[in-house]
Amino acid sequence: MNGLTLSEFCCIFCCPPFPSRIAAKLAFLPPEPTYSFNDDSTTTKCTITLTDKAEWQYTEREKENIEGFFARTSRGNRIACLFVRCTTNARFTILFSHGNAVDLGQMSSFYLGLGSRINCNIFSYDYSGYGVSTGKPSEKNLYADIDSAWHTLRTRYGISPENIILYGQSIGTVPTVDLASRYEVGAVVLHSPLTSGMRVAFPNTKRTWFFDAFPSIDKVPKVTSPVLVIHGKEDEVIDFSHGVAIYERCPRPVAPLWVEGAGHNDVELYQEYLERLRRFVSVELVN
Repeated sequence: MNGLTLSEFCCIFCCPPFPSRIAAKLAFLPPEPTYSFNDDSTTTKCTITLTDKAEWQYTEREKENIEGFFARTSRGNRIACLFVRCTTNARFTILFSHGNAVDLGQMSSFYLGLGSRINCNIFSYDYSGYGVSTGKPSEKNLYADIDSAWHTLRTRYGISPENIILYGQSIGTVPTVDLASRYEVGAVVLHSPLTSGMRVAFPNTKRTWFFDAFPSIDKVPKVTSPVLVIHGKEDEVIDFSHGVAIYERCPRPVAPLWVEGAGHNDVELYQEYLERLRRFVSVELVN
């Protein structure tokens, strides 16, 4: 997320109908697609072809554990979805909303590795305008995208809400909080969350303006599921204070993970990251 220019600052205060443009500039950085699907159907299973930029870390045989397909959103976009079968005896499936500068191809190795280590299957999707998903990134599309992913996961795979963990990372915490404020699920993980767009752009913002984008801080109090907040204490993109503020507003928080020395994009490299997720999934949610 970047700072605003003077003209954009004036626009957001003088022309409130246009905050979506500011939000798009602040939040969405879709990369060149790192994958393709071999079938344009919206219902059948597709195999995924990864480019070198996806940096797939496993064998071709393990790629057979990944099922790709398209789903349609309420706003008319077609979003790419992946179901990654990481284990044969998973109780929980993670609905993962990724960060702002990656797509499903780049995340596929991470999903397989994470799921196999914490004994969960992982379902993910590309936002409108990301990867091979159609449309353009926007706040409204973000909410429609996760709604489509949620209903697809429920109907296509028959997974009950109590067995779904919503996981959002960075900008992905925005649709995650929105969905979790409307549905009770097994649990929620908020990884490097932001409180709102204005609070990222202008750290001294103390209230939510009516034109603010991504107002997660006002939606978190409506989340009735257990919430694990994870944040690097040296985060240079979304300040650590955002994670603390989100944690303090959660009705059912569990012990958070504040990672000493971690920034915005390297929390997963710290040993305590996997340890905390394992304990959350296999101990705290089971007992």
